[in-house]
Amino acid sequence: MKGEKGYSTRQVLIWFWQIFQQVKLQSLINTVSSIARVLLDFAFIWATKHAIDIATGSASPSFFGPSTLFQAGVVLVIVMALQLALGYTNRWMSALLGVEAKKRMQRRLFEHLLRSEWHGREQRHSGDVLNRLVSDSQTVVAIVTDTLPQFIAVLVRLFCAFFFLFTMDSTLAIGVTIILPAFILLSRAYINRMRAITRDVRKTDSHIQATLQESIQHRVILKTLGRVQLMVKTLMQLQNTLRQQVRHRTLFSSTSNLVLNLGFGMAYLFTFLWSANRLLEGTITFGMMTAFIQLCGQIQGPFRELTRFIPTIISSFTAAERLMELEEIPLESDGKPVFFTKSVGLRISDVSFAYDIKNRQIISHANYQFPPGSSTAILGETGAGKTTLIRMILALLQPTEGEIVMYEEGNEEQGVRVSPRTRCNLVYVPQGNTLFSGTLRWNLRLGNPDATEAEMQEALELACADFVQGLPDGLDTVIGEGGAGLSEGQAQRIAIARSLLKHGAILLLDEATSALDQITEQTLLNNLIEHYNRRAVKPTLIFITHRPAVLRHCSQIITLERQPYATKA
Repeated sequence: MKGEKGYSTRQVLIWFWQIFQQVKLQSLINTVSSIARVLLDFAFIWATKHAIDIATGSASPSFFGPSTLFQAGVVLVIVMALQLALGYTNRWMSALLGVEAKKRMQRRLFEHLLRSEWHGREQRHSGDVLNRLVSDSQTVVAIVTDTLPQFIAVLVRLFCAFFFLFTMDSTLAIGVTIILPAFILLSRAYINRMRAITRDVRKTDSHIQATLQESIQHRVILKTLGRVQLMVKTLMQLQNTLRQQVRHRTLFSSTSNLVLNLGFGMAYLFTFLWSANRLLEGTITFGMMTAFIQLCGQIQGPFRELTRFIPTIISSFTAAERLMELEEIPLESDGKPVFFTKSVGLRISDVSFAYDIKNRQIISHANYQFPPGSSTAILGETGAGKTTLIRMILALLQPTEGEIVMYEEGNEEQGVRVSPRTRCNLVYVPQGNTLFSGTLRWNLRLGNPDATEAEMQEALELACADFVQGLPDGLDTVIGEGGAGLSEGQAQRIAIARSLLKHGAILLLDEATSALDQITEQTLLNNLIEHYNRRAVKPTLIFITHRPAVLRHCSQIITLERQPYATKA
């Protein structure tokens, strides 16, 4: 069997084995606990049979069994108490261990995504990625830590029940389990079909989450465009699609279960009539008949459980494939950071870049110099590649041609090609509101977790964000998602202060003052220039801007031109 992306069952199982290695303690504890419950169930069957035989006077002397009805009752009470205690303990442990396993899985995927390469035009919607991180990771963890132990326990139950019944009546044991070959033959076709249906359900579910996320995030736009009802209608259409898919899956599953339940019912009827006939003939005791019926349930129970496990297993395979797709995103090159101690310059040599070979080039054969300690303004119309150039300097994107080299003052020939290892020398202030929900202190310390109160206050003053001191809770003021609670200009100044707390040799500002009025912008720029002029090692400043106030502080200006689309032959 292969999934949508061509994953074979073997590949998925290997991936599951890797996940199992990380949570094998939780899985082992749950497995031992589940098997212990199975053994207690059979102990209860044996104790019940023995108690009935004592009560009816047909019990055979046994070294292991109680000899009086009182003793048999005590044994039954002890077994029941152990069953209750083990069930309570098992539920408690499963809940705690399941949370721990889910936490590890999400942390593993979360870290992989944050460390993975960024391509600028992501193929997957963030809502879909979140759906995978939350729902799919929970499904995978559940099957490894919970479903797998239960599956093993079911197999143990099936074997023990068959063995127990076979020692008492071999013909009946074989007759009850004759459904097994048919079950095995039908299961493969059932799994293939259910796997395809489940994949469609998960896709639609991701689309719904993406729609919800985007609509809530941009609800002001929807209001001003008068398109609230349109998005509600879109959601309803997706929900209707999901309902039809779930309905189809339920119908298919229910029909399959109906066929199997018919087989189970016939097996139970066979067991009852067989036992009643033998009881009438006097070849078995009433206790044995009770045991037969109970053991029939113990044999059929695992088959019923297996039918319940199949949708779970299919769902987990689909979830695994979706998580494997995330883990296929390549990681950025890793290694020891390359720190520079002097002023740093940049050399851009014959650099070209296109997001897709089928689309136009964003930048074509660019050659620029950013001398150490210089101030440069990058201008250009929308789509000329200004932000793309900054992303290549940050090593978020790689040039399709040419190279970008970072070098220390006086040592230009010993430059280092920019990579994630050189990113530590860069301070980046992006355009717009980039604040996280939480306190202002938390946001600032994202720039430098070890920043002191004095350093944070200095950064706020440099960024003209000293309004924080007038807030009732100061740095401990809590803001909402996207800086809710602050004006756009205030949020931008906090973002600038956060970036300034990170010490770096090159400062990149991408329209970082776009939300500020002219007076505040001029004051902020004067603060930055004076602050950096006082430093022993002068940083290199690169501004993407259209603002005249910024141009006055720059020693050079670079203008990028929008590249034309390639003509088709």
